[in-house]
Order: sequence, then C-alpha cells, then structure tokens
Amino acid sequence: MTFPRIRQILAAVMLSVLLLSASGCATKTPSRFDAVQQESSRQKSGQAVAKNATQGSEFNKLFPSSGGGFDRVFTQEKKGFAEANLKKDGKVLAQLAVSDTSSTPTTAAGYSSSTKKIGGYPAKTLGSTKTSILVGKYQVTAISKDPSFSASDRETWLQKFNLSGLSRLK
Repeated sequence: MTFPRIRQILAAVMLSVLLLSASGCATKTPSRFDAVQQESSRQKSGQAVAKNATQGSEFNKLFPSSGGGFDRVFTQEKKGFAEANLKKDGKVLAQLAVSDTSSTPTTAAGYSSSTKKIGGYPAKTLGSTKTSILVGKYQVTAISKDPSFSASDRETWLQKFNLSGLSRLK
C-alpha cells in the first residue's frame, strides 16, 4: 500500500468518526409517543387503575341474564371492568360492559350536563353505536356490534342490568 492510499483511508475513517460523534450531539426530535409516555408517567403512582376500583368479578352478577334466545358470554374481567358479548343464534349483536370510573373521573363528570335519563340514571349516546349510563361511580355501556341492534335495543338492555344492586356497590 502506498502512503497516499493510507492517508485516504485514514482520512475516511476520521471523517466517519467525526460525523458519528457529531450526530450523537444533535437534539432528538420528540416522537409522537414521547408525550403519551410522559403523561402516563405523571399519573398518580403510575397506576392505570385506581386502588379503590371495584373488582370486575363484582359486576358479573349484575349483568342481564341469558334468556329469550339471547346468550350472555363474558369476554373480559379485570379490576374496575367487566364485559360480555350479547349473542343471538351465535351472532354477536352487542357488547355490554360495566366500568368503575374511579380511575377516570372525567368520564363520570361527562354525565353532569346530561339531560337524558335511562332507568332513572343520567345517560348519553356516543356516535351511532354506543349508549351509556352512570350509576353512582359506575358507567354501564351497551355497544351495537350488528346494525340490527338499535339505540332502543341498547336502552332496553341497559335497563336489564341490576342497576339498584350496582348503585349499592362501594
């Protein structure tokens, strides 16, 4: 190898090292996930579910029973939440859920201006497929999963929950 060739290789290596070290000094542009990470880190004690949230198993006994050609099939249960599919002839028509709003106080506050009531409880409709009521600190929701399950059907099924039993839960 000749001396000029060695100098070219050495110059290329040094330039590469210089560029790599300079790029490490550049400020990093925050990604769209950085803000979400910071917000979730600021949540009280980093918990997603409040310590005082009701166990999901407490909600199960308050769901409407199967019958009249409808099957209630539980799909999820965790602290502060329980969910079931409402099926007829093997087809999912709706999703029924109860959630403890202790972890999401803004959810409960959203019912304060509600003028609609279902079963005597403040209600709201979200979009064309979701109807919810607030029973104490619990949000009870019916979501249409099939076009044949109407807003009127959602209201009827919300009233089939044991709402008085739910209101007594702490």
